[in-house]
Amino acid sequence: NEAGQGTGAQAAGAAEVSHPAKQGLVQAFSVYVDTLLVCTATAIMILSTNTFNVANPAGGFISEFVPGMEKGNFTQAAVDSFIPGIGGGFVAIALGFFTFTTVLAYAFYTDSNVGYLFRHNSNGSGYKMAITASRIGIVVMVFISTIMSADVVWNFGSAGVGAMAWFNVIVIILLTKPGIATLRDYEAQKKLGVDPVFVPERIGIKGAELWHKIVARTYANELAALKAKDKTIK
Repeated sequence: NEAGQGTGAQAAGAAEVSHPAKQGLVQAFSVYVDTLLVCTATAIMILSTNTFNVANPAGGFISEFVPGMEKGNFTQAAVDSFIPGIGGGFVAIALGFFTFTTVLAYAFYTDSNVGYLFRHNSNGSGYKMAITASRIGIVVMVFISTIMSADVVWNFGSAGVGAMAWFNVIVIILLTKPGIATLRDYEAQKKLGVDPVFVPERIGIKGAELWHKIVARTYANELAALKAKDKTIK
């Protein structure tokens, strides 16, 4: 579930495109696939097969369809209800791919954040020590999670996701104005009939030297086409 966490944006930011709204729209669609499609499909599968329990905050259960089963095994039981005996193997393979790609993704996110924190001294010993420490930390957390119960691991994960979402909401509020302006600039260029290319000054963003370098190196033809349509660009 990526919706609202802000982690996917770090991976999306590594893609090089002529206009940031292009990658933003792709990333928005990925949230739909991940959250609305995959997660919702899993929930519907569990609910439609009655392979879940509803805990009562006061103790006991409001509904107990699978007595004694931990919530981490609900998906396995749901698959077993369709084809008995394959639930364990199916979930094991799916989780194997999921955990492997998740560890790789979060290692990339960590490297990106450490790189940003040490952006003024990326060749120093502090940066190398921080990168090494973060990678060791990831390996240690993976090991610890294998010897803990599924419920404890999911509870830690849920708490972490919630914390990231709260911080990300603040960032989203701060970036609302430039974000909307970027999308409107993209739509305006589409109406002009050109392949959108990002010119920060068009929407009042200053100091974006990196974009000028990217456009000059890779998207000079697209910029020339935009200038031919929009005479306000120098």
